[in-house]
Amino acid sequence: MRAMDFELSPKARDHRDRLQEFMEARVYPAEPVYAAWRAENDPHALPPVVEELKAEARERGLWNLFLPDVSGLSNLEYATLAELTGRSPDLAPEAVNCAAPDTGNMEVLHMFGTDEQKERWLRPLLDGEIRSAFAMTEPEVASSDATNITTSIVRDGDEYVINGRKWFITGAADERCKIFIVMGKTDPDGPAHRQQSQVLVPRDAPGVTVVRHLPVFGYQDQHGHSEILFEDVRVPVSNLVAAEGDGFMIAQARLGPGRIHHCMRALGMAERALELMCRRALSREAFGGPLARQGVVREQIAESRMAIEQARLLTLKTAWLIDRHGAKGARTEIAAIKVVVPRIAHQVLDRAIQVHGAAGVSDDTPLAAMYSWVRAMRIFDGPDEVHVRTVARQELRRHEN
Repeated sequence: MRAMDFELSPKARDHRDRLQEFMEARVYPAEPVYAAWRAENDPHALPPVVEELKAEARERGLWNLFLPDVSGLSNLEYATLAELTGRSPDLAPEAVNCAAPDTGNMEVLHMFGTDEQKERWLRPLLDGEIRSAFAMTEPEVASSDATNITTSIVRDGDEYVINGRKWFITGAADERCKIFIVMGKTDPDGPAHRQQSQVLVPRDAPGVTVVRHLPVFGYQDQHGHSEILFEDVRVPVSNLVAAEGDGFMIAQARLGPGRIHHCMRALGMAERALELMCRRALSREAFGGPLARQGVVREQIAESRMAIEQARLLTLKTAWLIDRHGAKGARTEIAAIKVVVPRIAHQVLDRAIQVHGAAGVSDDTPLAAMYSWVRAMRIFDGPDEVHVRTVARQELRRHEN
């Protein structure tokens, strides 16, 4: 293996410095404005400050940084930027048009979309004019095994007819969400990984019903996580993404870089939690001195720093491998970071909450909301157990002969 080099290029360093300045000057001060507006309005309505941040980020050249063919940045270089945006997860990713699930959907359309699909859906997504959702998870089956999905996609002349129920579909509560990428079965009797296809379904298509918006540990995200019913929904055959039977392949291609993004953002949350923990420990007094003098608190701080560094290095290695060998060449590492990073971020946030006491479980700090998200991260995009299984299988294969 070639020596790994995580040194940022001059271009990436420039982006990092400008993004850091944008975070400090505009994003962090906007957090209380965003929270106050949501508290007084529909929780899924868009606070005006988001569009203000988007406009300024675009003016600053901090836009669509996630897509190498657009930004000119490698996955490794973008990883550092994703970590910075993770420090303010409600605002920063969207401000620079790098928020999930749009990033993954844009990658799908960029890689597999027709010219017509790119013009109708990819261009407005890249311009930040609309948002999107990826509809795969279903309530009635174990969606950790994507071959279980039951949504049917049946061809009828020049149209596909879609029937099924999806849930925890991120982004569907946002009024700007105009398009769903829906995964279902076009060939239920075919080989296990060739049964699925993906089709583009406009949100306003007849037969699409958003049933409810599901909370995550009581939190309703602005963009929402929704249950959606598809009843005899018809779309043109031209809305098929790639070819029939390519659904599973597309999903895997979508999740490789996406997991780098999720993991680095989670590390950004962990870094902010550690920073808040240290400030709290230095400023809060108990038993005759600051908490920072207590050995147990010092241990929590040290363990958090060491764990973050280990998780970051593994994630950067994974990004480096994807840049050189594609997602297939980093399959084991992609699975590994999806287990390691949420666990570590969860532990760091838990320690930070403990040091903050009652304040840690309130909304006076970002810790509780971040905690709910990184805990959920151990389930979405495949639960820990699936990724552990992948790592074990790959490891055993090395020793079979």
